[in-house]
Amino acid sequence: MAMTMQGEVVLPADRRTVWDKLNDPAVLQACIPGCQSLEKTSDASFVAAAKVKVGPVGATFKGKVDLTDLDPPNGYRIVGEGQGGIAGFAKGAATVRLEDAEAGATKLVYNVEANVGGKIAQLGSRLIDGVAKKTADQFFANFAKAVTGEAPAPV
Repeated sequence: MAMTMQGEVVLPADRRTVWDKLNDPAVLQACIPGCQSLEKTSDASFVAAAKVKVGPVGATFKGKVDLTDLDPPNGYRIVGEGQGGIAGFAKGAATVRLEDAEAGATKLVYNVEANVGGKIAQLGSRLIDGVAKKTADQFFANFAKAVTGEAPAPV
């Protein structure tokens, strides 16, 4: 089942700070809801594990993430895929673009395309889209705190 999500968020920090935090595995692990591990395997690659629950189906997804089209400090493309055992799989990509905003802030614009399969896909797009939006909102709330030096809320 394919899904798309796009949006933008204004973060209270300059573009260089936001860029640096977007490339810091410790910051990302702390901000991503359900993230159990995020390890850098090269300058542009990571392996990750995240616990995900969609309705009655919960699983730990393990996978890899690669950063492509790197344009520091303006943006990149994230490509990833993960396996959640019997729960299914997820793969997708996101384009992330950073722009200057008012008062020294940075606007982060994202466009996500994803495909899920297995038991999770059987739950239906409305439920999956709702969980994806909630997860994105939690990530950006945590990330906004991280770029200002506050500790992200526990996930």
